[in-house]
Amino acid sequence: MKKDTSRRSFLRKATLGSAALTSAPMVLASSYNEKLWLNRSYEPSFFSANDQINLALIGCGIQGIYDTQTALQVDGVKLVAVCDLYTGRLERGKELWGDALFTTRDYRELLNRKDIDAVIVATPDHWHKTIVIDALKAGKHVYCEKPMVQKFDEGKEIIKAQKDSGKLCQIGSQGMSSLGNEKAKQLYMEGAIGDIVMLDFYNDRYSAEGAWQYPIPPDANAETVDFDTFLGKAPKVPYENKRFFRWRNYKDYGTGVAGDLFVHAFSTLNYVISSNGPDRALATGGLRYWNDGRDVPDVSITLYDYPKTDTHAAFNAAFRINFIAGSGGGGGFKLVGTEGEMEIGQNSVTLKRSKLGMFPNGYSMIAYTEATQQKIREEYAAKNLEPRASSLSTGETTWQAPDDYKGGHYDHFFNFFQAIRGKGKIVEDPTFGLRAAGAALLANESYYKKQPVNWDPNAMKLV
Repeated sequence: MKKDTSRRSFLRKATLGSAALTSAPMVLASSYNEKLWLNRSYEPSFFSANDQINLALIGCGIQGIYDTQTALQVDGVKLVAVCDLYTGRLERGKELWGDALFTTRDYRELLNRKDIDAVIVATPDHWHKTIVIDALKAGKHVYCEKPMVQKFDEGKEIIKAQKDSGKLCQIGSQGMSSLGNEKAKQLYMEGAIGDIVMLDFYNDRYSAEGAWQYPIPPDANAETVDFDTFLGKAPKVPYENKRFFRWRNYKDYGTGVAGDLFVHAFSTLNYVISSNGPDRALATGGLRYWNDGRDVPDVSITLYDYPKTDTHAAFNAAFRINFIAGSGGGGGFKLVGTEGEMEIGQNSVTLKRSKLGMFPNGYSMIAYTEATQQKIREEYAAKNLEPRASSLSTGETTWQAPDDYKGGHYDHFFNFFQAIRGKGKIVEDPTFGLRAAGAALLANESYYKKQPVNWDPNAMKLV
């Protein structure tokens, strides 16, 4: 669907002042600064014990636990089983969800159970493809944590397995279903920022935990951890606690900052502007501080080119991560267009529209005589380059979710379970997941090759 990037169209809608017609702010003064509220309503649902969606968790680590805790907030969902390769996490599962929970180190035992309807796959990245495909073939719906794949060529295998199985597969980039994303998409389609020119995304961290130096339990050893299974098809190495509990630091098991963090931004970006992704990437960076044995960078900067399509102009995107940000940390996601910019978060969207200066000012006029300056001003005034409508549209509006909003993570699971019940559609299927993951993986490809790389966002392959 083509968007209307016309400033005239956006202003016309804005002056109507009807929420049913548009989300745009009313333009009543030369400059505005307002705050509006986002809202979400959920239909009340009641489910009998026989109508529960039985859920299993594969990978009871940090994200797996957060995923499951959120999923269980949705009515009609029950956790029945947990799989993990460290016995302490199986004990933690029972501590959180009850002694009746079935636990195992072998995920195949879960897939063989007839009472399990859906699984969360929250394992290290290098296991995603195998477990997702096995789960789909076993007749389970799948919620797979991002990034969907560790390697480019794994994505199409998942896409095929999902289509062949007839089951649902949703990729878990949590903010995808948020109020912030939905409002940003609506605003963009209405032409609120004109034609997109660039995306600016950054994530700064300043802690050992933020740099993936996760704590290692004192009972971790070759008996309590099934290290050989963890390695899977990765190169065989001697047992090492850090590789198991801090796997994100190694490219044999994870996807670095790109797969962990870039992929969230790509999911939101591609959703908001209805894009299939970039066609070129150039990455740089390095390991600047956390020299703890990891072989992935802790500072990463990647520039992306997006081609012109029916839904957006050609533009550039800048992604950067800094795990040793002396400022203390922070982050941002900003879409910049020819007529405005949007700062997008899961719980809010801020739209800023400024007046484009078209008249020469004192800086450039100083080289001319007073008489010539007057003639130049008259010529510019006759061109009507700054119509009154443009001047009236400047200001800032923030759309904010209320304090009791359940959050984008909840909405993502709510959509997943509603789709399983045949009451809706998921927003991040495997094709979408591959385009988001593929774009992120371009950063790694360019970084390790030390050269630009090209990508076909439609065919989803390197070129």
